[in-house]
Amino acid sequence: MNILIIGAAGMIGRKLTSALIARKALAGKPIRQIELVDVVAPEPVTGGGIAISARAVDISDPKVAPGLISRRPDVIFHLAAIVSGEAELDFDKGYAINLDGTRHLFEAIRQEGLAQPYCPRVIFTSSIAVFGAPFPDRIGDEFFQTPLTSYGTQKAIGELLLSDYSRRGFLDGVGIRLPTICIRPGAPNKAASGFFSSILREPLVGQQAVLPVDESVRHWHASPRAAVGFLIRAAEMDTAILGARRNLNMPGLSATVGEQIEALRRVAGDKAVALIRREPDAMIAGIVGGWARDFDAARAISLGFQADGSFDEIIRIHIEDELGGDIPS
Repeated sequence: MNILIIGAAGMIGRKLTSALIARKALAGKPIRQIELVDVVAPEPVTGGGIAISARAVDISDPKVAPGLISRRPDVIFHLAAIVSGEAELDFDKGYAINLDGTRHLFEAIRQEGLAQPYCPRVIFTSSIAVFGAPFPDRIGDEFFQTPLTSYGTQKAIGELLLSDYSRRGFLDGVGIRLPTICIRPGAPNKAASGFFSSILREPLVGQQAVLPVDESVRHWHASPRAAVGFLIRAAEMDTAILGARRNLNMPGLSATVGEQIEALRRVAGDKAVALIRREPDAMIAGIVGGWARDFDAARAISLGFQADGSFDEIIRIHIEDELGGDIPS
Protein backbone atom coordinates (compact mmCIF):
# COMPACT_ATOMS: atom_id res chain seq x y z
CA MET A 1 0.00 0.00 0.00
CA ASN A 2 1.23 3.47 -0.93
CA ILE A 3 0.22 6.47 1.18
CA LEU A 4 0.35 10.22 0.49
CA ILE A 5 0.17 12.71 3.39
CA ILE A 6 -0.44 16.32 2.33
CA GLY A 7 0.32 18.72 5.15
CA ALA A 8 2.78 16.24 6.66
CA ALA A 9 5.03 18.86 8.31
CA GLY A 10 2.32 19.90 10.76
CA MET A 11 1.86 18.38 14.19
CA ILE A 12 -0.92 15.97 13.20
CA GLY A 13 0.97 14.99 10.04
CA ARG A 14 4.10 14.12 12.03
CA LYS A 15 2.16 12.10 14.58
CA LEU A 16 0.20 10.31 11.87
CA THR A 17 3.44 9.40 10.07
CA SER A 18 4.89 7.95 13.27
CA ALA A 19 1.72 5.96 13.93
CA LEU A 20 1.70 4.49 10.42
CA ILE A 21 5.37 3.52 10.67
CA ALA A 22 4.67 1.78 13.99
CA ARG A 23 1.64 -0.05 12.57
CA LYS A 24 3.40 -1.09 9.34
CA ALA A 25 -0.01 -1.84 7.78
CA LEU A 26 -3.32 -0.15 7.03
CA ALA A 27 -6.62 -1.95 6.48
CA GLY A 28 -4.72 -5.22 6.72
CA LYS A 29 -2.34 -4.34 3.88
CA PRO A 30 1.40 -3.76 4.38
CA ILE A 31 2.52 -0.17 3.93
CA ARG A 32 5.22 -0.09 1.24
CA GLN A 33 5.67 3.63 0.70
CA ILE A 34 4.76 6.93 2.37
CA GLU A 35 5.19 10.25 0.59
CA LEU A 36 5.25 13.31 2.86
CA VAL A 37 4.59 16.74 1.36
CA ASP A 38 3.94 20.22 2.69
CA VAL A 39 4.67 23.83 1.80
CA VAL A 40 7.77 23.44 4.00
CA ALA A 41 9.62 20.17 3.45
CA PRO A 42 8.72 17.69 6.23
CA GLU A 43 11.62 16.37 8.27
CA PRO A 44 12.94 13.15 6.76
CA VAL A 45 12.09 10.05 8.77
CA THR A 46 12.91 6.39 8.49
CA GLY A 47 10.64 3.40 8.97
CA GLY A 48 12.00 -0.12 8.79
CA GLY A 49 10.95 -1.62 5.51
CA ILE A 50 8.84 1.39 4.42
CA ALA A 51 10.18 3.70 1.71
CA ILE A 52 9.58 7.25 2.96
CA SER A 53 10.15 10.41 0.92
CA ALA A 54 9.65 14.05 1.92
CA ARG A 55 9.57 17.23 -0.13
CA ALA A 56 8.16 20.74 -0.28
CA VAL A 57 5.18 21.45 -2.56
CA ASP A 58 2.51 24.15 -2.76
CA ILE A 59 -0.89 22.58 -3.38
CA SER A 60 -2.34 25.95 -4.37
CA ASP A 61 -0.25 25.60 -7.56
CA PRO A 62 -2.45 23.70 -10.06
CA LYS A 63 0.64 22.04 -11.56
CA VAL A 64 1.51 20.24 -8.32
CA ALA A 65 -1.42 17.87 -7.70
CA PRO A 66 -1.16 15.92 -10.99
CA GLY A 67 2.43 15.01 -10.16
CA LEU A 68 1.47 13.78 -6.70
CA ILE A 69 -1.40 11.70 -8.04
CA SER A 70 0.58 10.25 -10.95
CA ARG A 71 2.14 7.89 -8.39
CA ARG A 72 -1.39 6.56 -7.70
CA PRO A 73 -1.33 6.45 -3.90
CA ASP A 74 -3.88 4.08 -2.41
CA VAL A 75 -4.69 6.33 0.54
CA ILE A 76 -4.42 10.13 0.65
CA PHE A 77 -4.56 12.09 3.90
CA HIS A 78 -5.36 15.71 3.05
CA LEU A 79 -4.35 17.65 6.18
CA ALA A 80 -3.05 20.85 4.60
CA ALA A 81 -4.82 24.07 5.56
CA ILE A 82 -4.34 27.70 6.45
CA VAL A 83 -5.59 27.96 10.03
CA SER A 84 -8.68 29.91 11.05
CA GLY A 85 -7.14 33.16 12.28
CA GLU A 86 -4.76 33.45 9.34
CA ALA A 87 -7.51 32.60 6.83
CA GLU A 88 -9.58 35.44 8.30
CA LEU A 89 -6.69 37.93 8.09
CA ASP A 90 -5.46 36.88 4.63
CA PHE A 91 -8.49 36.23 2.42
CA ASP A 92 -6.53 35.36 -0.73
CA LYS A 93 -4.17 32.95 1.00
CA GLY A 94 -6.98 31.15 2.80
CA TYR A 95 -8.95 30.51 -0.38
CA ALA A 96 -5.82 29.59 -2.37
CA ILE A 97 -4.81 26.82 0.06
CA ASN A 98 -8.03 25.71 1.71
CA LEU A 99 -10.28 25.77 -1.34
CA ASP A 100 -8.21 25.90 -4.54
CA GLY A 101 -5.67 23.38 -3.22
CA THR A 102 -8.44 20.95 -2.34
CA ARG A 103 -10.13 21.32 -5.72
CA HIS A 104 -6.80 20.86 -7.56
CA LEU A 105 -6.23 17.63 -5.63
CA PHE A 106 -9.68 16.18 -6.27
CA GLU A 107 -9.57 17.13 -9.93
CA ALA A 108 -6.12 15.56 -10.38
CA ILE A 109 -7.54 12.33 -8.96
CA ARG A 110 -10.46 12.47 -11.39
CA GLN A 111 -8.21 13.12 -14.38
CA GLU A 112 -5.87 10.28 -13.38
CA GLY A 113 -8.81 7.90 -13.36
CA LEU A 114 -9.94 8.84 -16.86
CA ALA A 115 -7.02 6.98 -18.48
CA GLN A 116 -7.16 3.92 -16.22
CA PRO A 117 -9.56 3.20 -13.33
CA TYR A 118 -8.37 4.80 -10.12
CA CYS A 119 -10.37 5.53 -6.94
CA PRO A 120 -8.18 6.14 -3.87
CA ARG A 121 -9.41 6.53 -0.30
CA VAL A 122 -9.19 10.25 0.53
CA ILE A 123 -9.41 11.45 4.12
CA PHE A 124 -10.22 15.16 4.25
CA THR A 125 -9.72 17.01 7.54
CA SER A 126 -12.65 19.36 7.88
CA SER A 127 -13.64 21.39 10.92
CA ILE A 128 -16.49 22.14 13.28
CA ALA A 129 -16.14 25.71 11.94
CA VAL A 130 -18.41 24.67 9.03
CA PHE A 131 -21.31 25.30 11.42
CA GLY A 132 -22.50 28.75 12.47
CA ALA A 133 -24.85 30.22 15.05
CA PRO A 134 -27.59 30.02 16.08
CA PHE A 135 -26.92 26.53 17.41
CA PRO A 136 -29.09 23.83 18.95
CA ASP A 137 -27.92 22.38 22.27
CA ARG A 138 -26.03 19.67 20.37
CA ILE A 139 -25.10 19.68 16.69
CA GLY A 140 -25.53 16.50 14.65
CA ASP A 141 -24.09 15.63 11.24
CA GLU A 142 -27.27 16.81 9.54
CA PHE A 143 -27.28 20.34 11.02
CA PHE A 144 -27.20 22.96 8.27
CA GLN A 145 -23.92 24.68 7.50
CA THR A 146 -23.81 28.47 7.89
CA PRO A 147 -20.13 29.16 8.65
CA LEU A 148 -19.29 32.55 10.10
CA THR A 149 -15.62 32.63 9.05
CA SER A 150 -13.72 32.33 5.78
CA TYR A 151 -11.99 29.22 7.13
CA GLY A 152 -15.33 27.57 7.92
CA THR A 153 -16.66 28.50 4.48
CA GLN A 154 -13.61 27.02 2.75
CA LYS A 155 -13.93 23.78 4.71
CA ALA A 156 -17.67 23.55 4.01
CA ILE A 157 -17.04 23.86 0.27
CA GLY A 158 -14.36 21.17 0.56
CA GLU A 159 -16.91 18.87 2.20
CA LEU A 160 -19.35 19.38 -0.65
CA LEU A 161 -16.66 18.65 -3.22
CA LEU A 162 -15.61 15.52 -1.35
CA SER A 163 -19.20 14.26 -1.30
CA ASP A 164 -19.81 14.98 -4.98
CA TYR A 165 -16.53 13.48 -6.22
CA SER A 166 -17.27 10.41 -4.08
CA ARG A 167 -20.84 10.18 -5.40
CA ARG A 168 -19.50 10.21 -8.95
CA GLY A 169 -16.98 7.47 -8.13
CA PHE A 170 -13.86 9.57 -8.73
CA LEU A 171 -12.58 9.01 -5.19
CA ASP A 172 -13.64 7.25 -1.99
CA GLY A 173 -13.82 10.11 0.47
CA VAL A 174 -14.29 10.46 4.21
CA GLY A 175 -14.50 13.95 5.69
CA ILE A 176 -13.79 14.19 9.41
CA ARG A 177 -14.85 17.36 11.23
CA LEU A 178 -12.11 17.62 13.81
CA PRO A 179 -12.73 19.17 17.20
CA THR A 180 -10.19 21.78 18.25
CA ILE A 181 -7.01 19.81 18.90
CA CYS A 182 -5.76 20.34 22.41
CA ILE A 183 -3.10 20.29 23.70
CA ARG A 184 -1.15 21.11 20.53
CA PRO A 185 2.61 20.74 21.13
CA GLY A 186 5.18 23.21 19.84
CA ALA A 187 5.03 26.95 19.32
CA PRO A 188 1.69 28.80 19.12
CA ASN A 189 0.26 29.20 15.61
CA LYS A 190 -2.14 31.78 14.14
CA ALA A 191 -5.28 29.75 14.77
CA ALA A 192 -7.95 31.68 16.65
CA SER A 193 -8.34 28.57 18.80
CA GLY A 194 -4.65 28.51 19.75
CA PHE A 195 -5.25 29.82 23.27
CA PHE A 196 -7.16 26.64 24.19
CA SER A 197 -3.79 24.86 24.01
CA SER A 198 -1.48 27.64 25.20
CA ILE A 199 -3.28 28.17 28.52
CA LEU A 200 -2.39 24.57 29.35
CA ARG A 201 0.82 23.95 27.40
CA GLU A 202 2.85 26.93 28.60
CA PRO A 203 1.98 26.68 32.33
CA LEU A 204 2.94 23.00 32.30
CA VAL A 205 6.53 24.08 31.54
CA GLY A 206 6.54 27.11 33.85
CA GLN A 207 5.75 29.78 31.26
CA GLN A 208 3.04 32.43 31.20
CA ALA A 209 0.08 32.15 28.82
CA VAL A 210 -2.51 34.67 27.67
CA LEU A 211 -6.24 33.98 27.91
CA PRO A 212 -8.08 36.28 25.45
CA VAL A 213 -11.67 35.17 26.19
CA ASP A 214 -13.95 34.72 29.18
CA GLU A 215 -13.73 31.52 31.21
CA SER A 216 -17.36 30.78 30.37
CA VAL A 217 -16.50 30.10 26.70
CA ARG A 218 -17.37 26.47 25.90
CA HIS A 219 -15.80 24.50 23.08
CA TRP A 220 -15.33 21.00 21.59
CA HIS A 221 -11.91 19.36 22.01
CA ALA A 222 -9.85 16.26 21.22
CA SER A 223 -6.24 15.33 21.91
CA PRO A 224 -3.67 14.88 19.13
CA ARG A 225 -3.63 11.18 19.96
CA ALA A 226 -7.39 10.96 19.40
CA ALA A 227 -7.09 12.91 16.12
CA VAL A 228 -4.57 10.41 14.74
CA GLY A 229 -6.94 7.63 15.74
CA PHE A 230 -9.73 9.35 13.79
CA LEU A 231 -7.57 9.53 10.66
CA ILE A 232 -6.56 5.89 10.81
CA ARG A 233 -10.12 4.76 11.44
CA ALA A 234 -11.30 6.84 8.44
CA ALA A 235 -8.69 5.13 6.27
CA GLU A 236 -9.70 1.63 7.33
CA MET A 237 -13.50 1.80 7.66
CA ASP A 238 -16.06 0.39 5.23
CA THR A 239 -17.28 3.53 3.46
CA ALA A 240 -20.31 1.74 1.99
CA ILE A 241 -21.96 2.39 5.37
CA LEU A 242 -21.66 6.14 4.84
CA GLY A 243 -23.78 6.28 1.71
CA ALA A 244 -23.98 9.84 0.39
CA ARG A 245 -23.26 11.38 3.81
CA ARG A 246 -19.49 11.39 3.61
CA ASN A 247 -18.71 13.96 6.32
CA LEU A 248 -18.76 13.09 10.00
CA ASN A 249 -18.67 14.99 13.29
CA MET A 250 -15.81 13.48 15.25
CA PRO A 251 -16.42 12.64 18.90
CA GLY A 252 -14.87 15.01 21.40
CA LEU A 253 -15.11 16.59 24.80
CA SER A 254 -17.19 19.71 25.49
CA ALA A 255 -15.60 21.93 28.15
CA THR A 256 -15.52 25.56 29.20
CA VAL A 257 -12.25 27.43 29.55
CA GLY A 258 -12.91 27.42 33.29
CA GLU A 259 -13.21 23.63 33.25
CA GLN A 260 -9.93 23.40 31.33
CA ILE A 261 -8.25 25.52 33.99
CA GLU A 262 -9.65 23.40 36.81
CA ALA A 263 -8.34 20.27 35.07
CA LEU A 264 -4.92 21.94 34.90
CA ARG A 265 -5.18 22.71 38.61
CA ARG A 266 -5.95 19.05 39.42
CA VAL A 267 -3.06 17.77 37.33
CA ALA A 268 -0.39 20.45 37.85
CA GLY A 269 -1.50 22.53 40.84
CA ASP A 270 -2.17 26.18 41.66
CA LYS A 271 1.31 27.27 40.61
CA ALA A 272 0.60 26.36 36.97
CA VAL A 273 -2.82 28.04 36.99
CA ALA A 274 -1.29 31.28 38.33
CA LEU A 275 0.71 31.61 35.10
CA ILE A 276 -2.46 32.29 33.04
CA ARG A 277 -2.83 36.02 32.30
CA ARG A 278 -6.22 37.46 31.28
CA GLU A 279 -5.96 39.82 28.28
CA PRO A 280 -9.31 40.15 26.41
CA ASP A 281 -9.03 40.19 22.60
CA ALA A 282 -12.23 41.29 20.83
CA MET A 283 -11.29 39.75 17.45
CA ILE A 284 -10.56 36.31 18.88
CA ALA A 285 -13.62 36.46 21.14
CA GLY A 286 -15.74 37.35 18.12
CA ILE A 287 -14.44 34.44 16.03
CA VAL A 288 -14.73 31.88 18.81
CA GLY A 289 -18.17 33.20 19.77
CA GLY A 290 -19.43 32.04 16.38
CA TRP A 291 -18.27 28.47 16.90
CA ALA A 292 -20.33 25.52 18.09
CA ARG A 293 -19.98 24.27 21.65
CA ASP A 294 -21.32 20.72 21.81
CA PHE A 295 -21.92 17.96 19.27
CA ASP A 296 -23.78 14.76 18.69
CA ALA A 297 -21.17 12.37 17.31
CA ALA A 298 -23.26 9.21 17.77
CA ARG A 299 -22.91 8.31 14.09
CA ALA A 300 -19.11 8.45 14.20
CA ILE A 301 -18.99 6.56 17.50
CA SER A 302 -21.17 3.82 16.02
CA LEU A 303 -18.60 3.56 13.20
CA GLY A 304 -15.70 3.01 15.59
CA PHE A 305 -14.34 6.52 16.18
CA GLN A 306 -13.27 7.05 19.80
CA ALA A 307 -12.82 10.23 21.87
CA ASP A 308 -10.88 11.19 25.00
CA GLY A 309 -12.56 10.51 28.34
CA SER A 310 -11.86 13.76 30.22
CA PHE A 311 -9.82 16.96 30.12
CA ASP A 312 -7.57 15.53 32.81
CA GLU A 313 -6.84 12.71 30.36
CA ILE A 314 -6.07 15.20 27.56
CA ILE A 315 -3.55 16.98 29.81
CA ARG A 316 -1.96 13.71 30.89
CA ILE A 317 -1.66 12.60 27.24
CA HIS A 318 0.31 15.79 26.54
CA ILE A 319 2.56 15.19 29.54
CA GLU A 320 3.17 11.59 28.46
CA ASP A 321 3.70 12.28 24.74
CA GLU A 322 5.50 15.64 24.87
CA LEU A 323 7.07 16.05 28.31
CA GLY A 324 8.51 12.61 28.90
CA GLY A 325 5.84 11.70 31.42
CA ASP A 326 6.76 14.38 33.99
CA ILE A 327 5.94 18.03 34.57
CA PRO A 328 9.21 20.03 34.71
CA SER A 329 9.93 21.32 38.21
